[in-house]
Amino acid sequence: MTKVAIVGAGAVGAAIAYAAQIRGVCENLALYDLNAVKVRAEVLDLNHGMQFTPMARIEGGDDLEVCRDSDVVVVTAGAKQQPGQSRLDLAAANVAMCRTLVPRLVEVAPSALLLMVTNPVDVVTMAALRFSGLGPRRVFGSGTVLDSSRLRSLLAQRTGVAVQNVHAYIAGEHGDSEVPLWSSATIAGVPVCSWPLPSGDVLDGEACGTIHSRVVNSAYEIIEGKGATSLAVGLAVSRVLEAVLKDEHRVLPVSSLLQGVDGLEDLDGVCLSMPSVVGRYGVGRVLPVPLSDDERRALVASADAVRAVARDLSVL
Repeated sequence: MTKVAIVGAGAVGAAIAYAAQIRGVCENLALYDLNAVKVRAEVLDLNHGMQFTPMARIEGGDDLEVCRDSDVVVVTAGAKQQPGQSRLDLAAANVAMCRTLVPRLVEVAPSALLLMVTNPVDVVTMAALRFSGLGPRRVFGSGTVLDSSRLRSLLAQRTGVAVQNVHAYIAGEHGDSEVPLWSSATIAGVPVCSWPLPSGDVLDGEACGTIHSRVVNSAYEIIEGKGATSLAVGLAVSRVLEAVLKDEHRVLPVSSLLQGVDGLEDLDGVCLSMPSVVGRYGVGRVLPVPLSDDERRALVASADAVRAVARDLSVL
C-alpha cells in the first residue's frame, strides 16, 4: 500500500492532491496543515469526488501523525510568493520553517523520500537535506519540471506540433537564473534550431530568447492574475510521484545535490535541476547533458546565485 503525505493544504498542496487522486498515484493520500478547518474541507471535497477517480483512502488533519509511515512526503508549506517578489526573496522564512518541520517529518516517516515544492525550491531542498540527515538521493525538489513543461508548451505552440513530441529542458535554478538547454532540445529528433516553422523560417536566437523570457515570467503573470500558480504544478508534482512510486526510472529535471557530475564540477555542493533518473530510490543518476559554452557559463552563474543565498542562511 503506497502512501503520499502532502504538507500544506493551500492552493498548491490541494492541487497536488487533486491531480494525484485523478491520476491514481497512490492508495493512501494524507494532507497535513495547521489550519484544521481548511484541511478538513479539502479532504471532504476530494472524498466527495471519489466515485469518479481511482479508489484511494484520503485523510487529513492538523496533527503531523497523519503523515506517519508515508512513502513520500511532499512539502508545499511556507510563505507565499507575492506579486513582484522573486522566489529567492522567500528564502529566509521558508528555510526557518524547514529547520523545525523537517526533523519532525523524518521522525514520523523515517523511510520516506522528501519531495520539496516550497519556494525557493533549490535553497529549501538544501535546507531539508541538511536538517533531515537523510542521504542526498532521498531529498529532492520539484525543480524545473514545471519550467520545462512551460518551455515545451511554448515551443509546441510556436512550431505547430504536439507538446509530447517536444524534448527540451530548463536546468539550473527554479527561478530567474534558470537555463534553457537549447543545444540538446529536439522535436521528434530534429534539433529545435533546425525545425522548419510554418512560415518557412527556423527558430533563431531572438525567437528562442523570447520563448525563454515567457517561461521565466509566466509564474509572475499567473500570480498577478490569480494569486498563485497551482494547477500545472499539481500535475507536474503528481507526475514526479508516479515516477517514484512506480519505479519508472524516468528522466525528469528535479533539483538535487550535484556531486561529481562529469563536466559540471563547478556546480558541486549545490542543489540545482538537471535531467536526472527518478525512481523508487529517489534521484539516481544526474545525466551529463551536452552543453554549449554559453549554457555551461549560465549554469555556473545560476549555481552561484543559489549558493550565495544558501550561505547567507547557513544551509551550505
